[in-house]
Amino acid sequence: MKAVVMAGGEGTRLRPLTSNQPKPMVPIVGKPCMEHILELLKRHGFEDVIVTVAFLPQAIRSYFSSGESLGMEIGYSVEESPLGTAGSVRLAAGRLDDTFLVISGDALCDVDLTRLVEFHREKGASVTIGLKSVDNPLEFGIVVTDEEGRVERFLEKPSWGQVFSDTINTGIYVLEPEVLKHVPTDRPFDFSKELFPFLLEMGRPIYGCVLDGYWQDIGNLDQYRQANFDALDEKVALEIAGIRIRGNVWLGDGVDLHDLDALDGPVYIGNYCRVGSGARVGPYSVLSTSVTVRERGRVVRSIVDGSTYIGRSANVEGAIIGRGCDIRAHVRVHEGVAIGDEVGVGAESVIMPGVRIYPFKEVETGSQLFESLIWESRGTTRVFGQQGVSGMVNVDLTPDVAIRLAAALGTALDRGARVVASREGPPACRMIKRAMISGLSSTGVNVADLRVTPAAVGRHLLKSEGYEAGFHVGVSPADPEVLRIQFFEPQGIEMSAAMQKEVEKHFTRGELRRVAADEVGRITYPARVRETYAAELLSSLDAGAIRARRFRLVVDYGFSGASYVLPLVLGPLDVEVVSAHAFPGEGGEPGDRVPGLAASIGQAKRLVPALGADLAAVFDRSAERLYLIDEQAREVPVEQALLLFVRLIGSNGRAGKAAFPVTVTSQVDRLAEGSRLEIIRTPASLAELTKAAAGEGVVFAAAVGGGYVFPEFLPAYDAIASLAKLLELLATVDRPISELVSELPQTTLVHHQLPCPWALKGLVMRVLNERLSGRALDLTDGIKLYEDRGWSQVLPDPDEPLIHLYAEGETREMSEELAAELRELVEEIEQGEAATART
Repeated sequence: MKAVVMAGGEGTRLRPLTSNQPKPMVPIVGKPCMEHILELLKRHGFEDVIVTVAFLPQAIRSYFSSGESLGMEIGYSVEESPLGTAGSVRLAAGRLDDTFLVISGDALCDVDLTRLVEFHREKGASVTIGLKSVDNPLEFGIVVTDEEGRVERFLEKPSWGQVFSDTINTGIYVLEPEVLKHVPTDRPFDFSKELFPFLLEMGRPIYGCVLDGYWQDIGNLDQYRQANFDALDEKVALEIAGIRIRGNVWLGDGVDLHDLDALDGPVYIGNYCRVGSGARVGPYSVLSTSVTVRERGRVVRSIVDGSTYIGRSANVEGAIIGRGCDIRAHVRVHEGVAIGDEVGVGAESVIMPGVRIYPFKEVETGSQLFESLIWESRGTTRVFGQQGVSGMVNVDLTPDVAIRLAAALGTALDRGARVVASREGPPACRMIKRAMISGLSSTGVNVADLRVTPAAVGRHLLKSEGYEAGFHVGVSPADPEVLRIQFFEPQGIEMSAAMQKEVEKHFTRGELRRVAADEVGRITYPARVRETYAAELLSSLDAGAIRARRFRLVVDYGFSGASYVLPLVLGPLDVEVVSAHAFPGEGGEPGDRVPGLAASIGQAKRLVPALGADLAAVFDRSAERLYLIDEQAREVPVEQALLLFVRLIGSNGRAGKAAFPVTVTSQVDRLAEGSRLEIIRTPASLAELTKAAAGEGVVFAAAVGGGYVFPEFLPAYDAIASLAKLLELLATVDRPISELVSELPQTTLVHHQLPCPWALKGLVMRVLNERLSGRALDLTDGIKLYEDRGWSQVLPDPDEPLIHLYAEGETREMSEELAAELRELVEEIEQGEAATART
């Protein structure tokens, strides 16, 4: 039986280790990762191997040659252009005339391949996928199978809300040769994303076999480091070269060691290494062939590739160092540093944590290197949160970080693209926005600077003028020391997850486009954008009805830029307004504290009866969320305010769709009964909600928290438009808002948060999905269970080690009962796994 080893990976996330060698060639305890895979194949009887190569193929071919040294027969299939995983194997189809195995050359494992082949034959499968349970399945393709192992569905790199299993695709397959006939030859084609779903749709027998043993994708530097540590701990069965002493110390041939006590296991010392007098090689260190550690040098928890020199009294701790490097005397290399091949580091230099140095660089004597020798300081696993990018001013979010972030966005866009920029008033917002504009300009992207204005005005310009992207710098509602940068796509919707990942990729790799002097992007200051926004909003309203009602309002602007825009809307509508907390320029004197939302609501409550107002509207700092106070000075809870909008829109006879996240109360469905509104549900994220709002036929969208969307004007949260639309809806009702709210049903929805370690999230969702199988479920986001008493939902938090529990029954007591039942089930799964781990 033949095996195909896929070895075309470039390994961009492993740079600088893979800057000048293919990913399968990175060393694990002295051998290339792919050599360990070939040895595994040999142990299971696979001696006829085809290796698919693409990136730097000669590096692999010259090392393994025909496979004679391994007792195998190795042939090569070279991709001239990227063909995808299935396409690369299809290229070798002429040599695959019987059942064959496919395995990655860059994922370390010791799984039972013989058992996988037997399982394939027992099931009579066309495809059998090797599966593995992992703690965090987000970065992998999830495979959901039935009790017999037959595949039911695939999910490629899901969000936590889509995690219904923790068994992931290892990239190890047993295939019948006829399945390759379905792989096109004219374009790249992938096994897991395209071929397997296609075969599943055809009804072909596809099975998944959960593999015991060790499996670790060597996708990034942390995983690479961990794979070496696991090899030293013997968590993976490898053929480690050399003799073994003291249980966990491996020594190669010709090692020159001054004192055996200088080694603290687990340690691997390769052939011909030299460890000088007074030097120490501490636990979890790997020294490949011909590494020198001079007198009093120290290496701990580090992987050092062949022929590297570490000078006298140098200290290398928690680092990865490539081949042929020259680390001079008294150098300190800190935790998380990654250094490529043939780098010279001058004496007494200090390489700070997280720094990456690409191959063939020189660090001058006495340098203190805080940033990588590319345009980044360290790799970041995740830049975007649920609502953009946020960080403490001049701590997490500094001007240089903002420049790199904007340059990453500019690199993801075409040269000459147009981006709209806006901000809130504080000087810190101005600082970060200007840094962002500089970063974008450096990539050849043009920026329209709206200065201080609500985010909605920038979104509107994005929609009306065809800009390619936009951003808004504002203050976090939770902490005035934290800034938040929101990013928008065409039509004014939130930036999609796909675009976020593209920006993150450029940011973390530091591979940013820098244009020539004559191509630097232009900065413009569009005129009358606020007036244009107001005019278009007015044109979408029944202005006559609003004027006839003669509203009197209290408006608390919350120091938002809405104070520049709302008068342009309410003035032509003959609305009498008394305002508070209007925009104070740059935010007052240094050190002044801007009153929070609670203070604004409190002041509005006092003003309403004093002025005899019909209602009060309170804006948040970004002018995105709207909070209401009725004419009796009572705050309208945000849940009731949402239902008020649904009732008014439905009773107005408006036809169309109304979009809400799956976590919003079912009362919206009941209120829509008998109206011309169709309720649709979205995943519980602002990006998904605004994406749905931009769809055809959607007339309203909202989530609990004061955010409302009227897509015909703008598919985004906009407090100004929301207030204007509310006045239009109230104008024809001619009843006080308190009466309308009193007639609304009371929601019984409850929400709880349950701590859940990251490592257990995938397991909880998989086991929960299995236990609830066959019951009425909604898997739009998380797991939502329907029953006669109501519904309950489990939703993993994407940013925190938490699981959200929602429940809604006929009464609040019933809701709490439903939530408690689900909580008990989740805790039982967590505790069961913890007990298993202890034993």
